[in-house]
Formats: sequence, structure tokens, C-alpha cells
Amino acid sequence: MVADGETFQERAKGRDVRTSNIVAAKAVANAVRTSLGPRGMDKLMQLPSGEVLISNDGATILSKMNVLHPAAKMLVELSQSQDIEAGDGTTTVVVIAGALLESCGMLLSKGIHPAAIASSFVKAVESATKVLEDMSRPVDLNDREALINAVHTCLSSKVVSQNSDLLAPIAVDSVLGVLGDAEDRSKATNVDLRDVRMVRQIGGTVDDTELVNGLVFNKGSTKSAGGPAQIENAKIALIQFCLSAPKTDMDNNVVVSDYAAMDRILRDERKFILGLCKKIKKSGANVVLIQKSILRDAYNELSLHFLAKMGILVVTDIERPDVEFICRTLGCSPVAHPDGMSPDKLGTAAHVGDVALPGSGHKVVKFTGVKNPGRTMTVLLRGSNDLVLAEADRSVHDAQCVVRSLVKKRALIAGGGAAEIEASLRLRDMALGTTGVDSYCMKAFADALEAIPYTLAENAGMRPVDIVTELRRRHAAGDCGTGIDVKRGQVSDMYELDVVQPLLVSTSALNLSTETVCMLLKIDDLVVVQ
Repeated sequence: MVADGETFQERAKGRDVRTSNIVAAKAVANAVRTSLGPRGMDKLMQLPSGEVLISNDGATILSKMNVLHPAAKMLVELSQSQDIEAGDGTTTVVVIAGALLESCGMLLSKGIHPAAIASSFVKAVESATKVLEDMSRPVDLNDREALINAVHTCLSSKVVSQNSDLLAPIAVDSVLGVLGDAEDRSKATNVDLRDVRMVRQIGGTVDDTELVNGLVFNKGSTKSAGGPAQIENAKIALIQFCLSAPKTDMDNNVVVSDYAAMDRILRDERKFILGLCKKIKKSGANVVLIQKSILRDAYNELSLHFLAKMGILVVTDIERPDVEFICRTLGCSPVAHPDGMSPDKLGTAAHVGDVALPGSGHKVVKFTGVKNPGRTMTVLLRGSNDLVLAEADRSVHDAQCVVRSLVKKRALIAGGGAAEIEASLRLRDMALGTTGVDSYCMKAFADALEAIPYTLAENAGMRPVDIVTELRRRHAAGDCGTGIDVKRGQVSDMYELDVVQPLLVSTSALNLSTETVCMLLKIDDLVVVQ
């Protein structure tokens, strides 16, 4: 029963389960470790559907992984939590968690109780968060240049990093546009990124991406011969009823025996559709958006012909989830029945028309000069293929999350591993002034934080030991903004190079990874429920 100074055999089992959890979670952390930083590698994933995905975003890679071990799944959920909370630093949070678990393995082998390690780690992370807050610099949301610098740092590690000079201002302006003017920005505590709509359009390059203060549909207008393609001073109606002949709720067949009856059916159908189109025209609308319909055709050739004759521009196949966004942008109300058509339900725009995109034959419908009462923005993303478009979409979303993080917590901190080295150094000093188990655990926590600068240097092909030693020396001398300049392959002041990131990204990564590690430490058995 008793072995190696253990009290009972159960303790030995708990140790095995803990070791198994640590090994599984570290395996996941090592899988994404090479993706950290501007020189990090990308991962090519083949999904079960046969689709191929290229990304180096930690949350995207882990969410596509088929992870079976329950402890490893916790790390996948950890990166998703960071994605929701801060939007950036999803790889960082997993690398820190992996390093902390490695430190836990060493502490456990020394015979320190898991509960003692967990409580010491909680104290350490509180101290580390305070260190980061002390070294951060406040930021004003009206200082567009500072926001763009923070977004540049985020985009530097993405596949589309070479386009960051174009994408960074777009990401910043799209979020600031949603926040409103300077007075509203100063009061804002959060921003809903669903107010920024991403429209993907294959063709051209990422450099053709643009920000539209209005609305864009990723297809051209539906028109029959002679229909308008451009409308000035548009009055826009969003209809949810169908411009086609009515149908019964169940399958039916109409048997027509002679031409006269057939002619009468066609005449009545024509009369019915003309009546609908006249009601739309009477309301004053000159642009009609038709919602997609499942039960019957939302429109037919006859209705398009009548609307074209009346000089009305038609956009079809509006998806149901987009209706709310369109209404908020244009200031219109959806009309569910023809009798409900009235001028007060129409939205307005200075100009609506088809625009041919450069680099491809595609056309999109663009609404410009909208009053935009709902304060929404649209980003028209361009790319040569689906892979580039999907990665550009994820990168711009991460960049917008960086601006959102600054709205939540208005402080910037040095990037390039500077924050982690500073926290590590201060924790080491605290560990020297502490006694007992806390001292051991704090030192282990401080060592784990060095995994970030070490990995950054390693991925950039530099000598990690030399770089981390130099960073320690510079920080000990009081240069708290010193980090790794990956492009030049040396240690530099990050504030001078404008390599900055939101404070929320770093503090959230530390808190979430410590929380997960403490949870894993307290597990001593694995119960499989059939």
C-alpha cells in the first residue's frame, strides 16, 4: 500500500492522472508554439470536408484540431476564451499555459502539494498583473496613430502582414466609426463588432480592400432588360413578401383543358404581380431589396420586368440574418405585406448602384451617402482566392478586437516579450523576499513567463539564451520597454519602434492561463461515464 513515502495508493493514482493531464496539455501547447510572433510559422489544415485552411491564429488552429484528451480540450477552450475576451494573444495564452504546466511538473516532482502550488500561482499572477499595469501607458481613443501602431503589432504575425499598412487604418477606422464622435468615444466602455460587416469578394488582391461608410452587397443588382443600374437620391424598401404568383400550402396540380382558361390564369397572374409592383411604386421607393424565400419564388421574370419599366433597381436574395443590419444602416423597416408599403418605412441613400470591381468581372451593389442612424460600417475584403480571403477576414477581425480591447481598458504596453520579461524579473525579486513554498512557486512562475521571449527569439532564428540574458540585463538596469526586435535580430526599445499592444491582451492571457493551470492541478482522478 505505501510506496515512496506516499500515504495511500490513491495518492499515487492522483499523481499519475496529473502527469497524464500535464503531458497532454503540453503536447497541445507545443503544437502551436511555432506559430508565435512575426516570424512564426503558418499551419496548413485539411478539414474533413476536404477544404484546406492556412492560418497561424492560435484559436483557429486549435478549434480545427481533433483533440480527444479532456485536459488537452481545456487548452483549446482556453484559447477560445482569450479570443472572446481580448481577440488577440490566442497563441500566447496557450504557450504560457504550457510553460506553467512544465513548471508545475518540476514542483510536483519536488513533493510540493498541488493545492499549495495553485494558491501560490494565484498570488503570483496578481503581482504580475500589477507589474504590467504599472509599466503600461495610457492611450486616448482620439489618438488614431497610437491605435494604428497597436494594430500593426497584431497584424505583424498574420499571413497578411505585408498588407498591414492598408488593413491597420481600415480596422481602426471601422471600429471608431461604430463608436461615433470624440464625445461618444470618451464614454464608451465596449464596442459590438457585429456592427462591422465583412463582405468577401474574390478577385483582385488584398490591397484592393476598402472601408465603406454605408452598405455593400457581394453581388450585383438583379435586372431584366432596360432596368436601371444607378439611382441618385434613393428611397429604399426592404420587402419580405414574394413578388410571384401565390401558391397553396400543399402540393397541387391545376389541370387546364382549354387555351381560354390558360390565358385567363396567365392574365390574372400578370394582373396580381402588376398590382404588387404598383403598390411598391406608389410608396415612392426606387430601390427594392427582396428577402430570400424558401416556400416559393421571391420574384420572377415578370415582376423584374415590371419593376424595370417603373425605373426601380432590384437587389434580390437578401439573407434573413442580414435584415437587422441593413435596417439599422439604411434606416428602413422591413415590410411583410404589400398593404404595409408606406413612405415612412423607406430608407434613404445619396447614391445606389452597381460597381465593377477592379481585377475581376464581378459587380457589387454599393450604397453610399447613407445617414447611418445605427452607426454601422462595412469592410469590402478582396483576395485572389478563398484561402487568402478567409485569413484576411480573421486578421482584420483580430485587429478590430485589439481596438475593442483598448476601448475596454485604455492602456498600451510594450510588445516583443518586454512585458513578460519585466513581470518575470519583478516576480523573482518578490520570490527572494518570500519564504517557504511560495518562494519556490513564484520563482517557477517567473521562469515560465520567459517562455514567451524565448519562443519569439527561437521562431525568429535568433539565439534564445543570448537574447533572454540580454533582455534580463536591460530590464534589471531599468529599461522596462526593452523587447525583441525580430526584424533586426536584436534587443531594442519597443516604445521607440511603436511595437505596442493593449494591456488587456497581456493581463487576460496571464489570468486565463493561470486559471486553467490551477484547475488542471486540482484534478486527481479521471472518471469515464458510459
